[in-house]
Amino acid sequence: MNPNNRWIKMADAIPWEQFEQKYARLFKGKKGNVAKPLRLALGALIIQTKYQYSDRELVEQLTENPYYQYFIGLPGYQEEPPIDASTLVLFRKRLKLDIIMEANEYMLAATNNKADEDESHDDDTTPPTSGAGAPDADEEETSDNKGTLMIDATCAPANIRYPQDFSLLNEAREKLETMIIRFCKSYGLARPRMYRRQARKNYLALAKTKKRSSKKIRATIRKQLSYVNRDIKYLEVFMADGYAPTKKEISLFLTIYKLFEQQNYMYKNKVHSVPERIVSITQPWLRPIVRGKTKTPVEFGAKFDLSLDDNGYGRIEKISYDAYNESTVLIDTINRFKERTGHYPERVLADQIYRTRDNRHFCKSHRIRLSGPKLGRPSETAKEDKRQEYQDNTDRIEVERTFSLSKRCYGMGLIRTKLEETTLTSIALSVFVTNLFKIQARILFALFLLVQNLWKRPADFQSEAI
Repeated sequence: MNPNNRWIKMADAIPWEQFEQKYARLFKGKKGNVAKPLRLALGALIIQTKYQYSDRELVEQLTENPYYQYFIGLPGYQEEPPIDASTLVLFRKRLKLDIIMEANEYMLAATNNKADEDESHDDDTTPPTSGAGAPDADEEETSDNKGTLMIDATCAPANIRYPQDFSLLNEAREKLETMIIRFCKSYGLARPRMYRRQARKNYLALAKTKKRSSKKIRATIRKQLSYVNRDIKYLEVFMADGYAPTKKEISLFLTIYKLFEQQNYMYKNKVHSVPERIVSITQPWLRPIVRGKTKTPVEFGAKFDLSLDDNGYGRIEKISYDAYNESTVLIDTINRFKERTGHYPERVLADQIYRTRDNRHFCKSHRIRLSGPKLGRPSETAKEDKRQEYQDNTDRIEVERTFSLSKRCYGMGLIRTKLEETTLTSIALSVFVTNLFKIQARILFALFLLVQNLWKRPADFQSEAI
């Protein structure tokens, strides 16, 4: 195998042993089958996040590619599949958001420590002499604040159909009918009249219409509400008589019942919003997130705040399925920055929504420069402030670039997992893999610059550097 292959280099650079020790804490019992190692679980998910393979396709790729097998820690090449496709679901359930973010924090801390050691080694070997390269006395007296903190919020949309009221009611009606038929077959009950053909015909009459008037939409919603209400009453009668539903049917029935109440409230009050609105029956925890973008003004998924340090490595500061105000996250993010580095940042690059009075007062009291225009009348340094504001906006583009990279290349643009906890795991994996490949790219770029500089030096300096 080629030792210069990127997967071999990445496998040798990741501290698997430290991750394995923390992963072992999840298994407190000593009975049962031996769990799969972390390198196999996390390595497979890293490959899947990189290329967006499905679970079955990932198993095929792991079986065919020897470099993938080395990356996930197999002792040698084997033609048998190392795992089943269903095992990947267990990996995503086990490696939750906090575990992935802990591994991300450990990896970034090890990378920063190694970079600091390399810088200190370079300073010891080539100390600056007096002249242009020597530090002045004024430069030695630096402030306690160092570095830059960038923060912004985005949404990771889920792979669901665009929610429409009459479409959600039709889906709820079909699922209720399936439950009623199952009840009748299992317990030998007479099947009640459900008007299935009429309900389907009523739904298709609106779904196939190109121009949908508000009057026709309300008429269709009214009929679909009546069909759903009738089916709910049938099931309530069955359960009152002592016929028990299955575990999945209980959660599904409660979701549909809540959906019916929300749709009935919006229909009677002629409104289009309701608290904790259900937009997907199979994923009822998803909420509409208003983004205000031209292409997608509303997205349906998890909203989270991402912070970037000086090196451009990301960390998830807060994540939630419910919409929240991003300005409440800034102070906690700055405090966590101080816990990691031991000092406050010199400047914080954030959007306008973060520039509240409380956040401005906190930054001013800790000598942190918050990007954006100052409050009040223009001062004497108005031109310099505008120039600094323009530079801050230019530097803040790095956050948008990271969002674009994660959504285009690492699966954050469309989350395909279906469970509540695995969706958060997929988002955390996207951030983790983005940082991982950034580190690898910078290592390769640094080696390229090193080789390029060696060829420009004299022969005696080349032998010493080697």
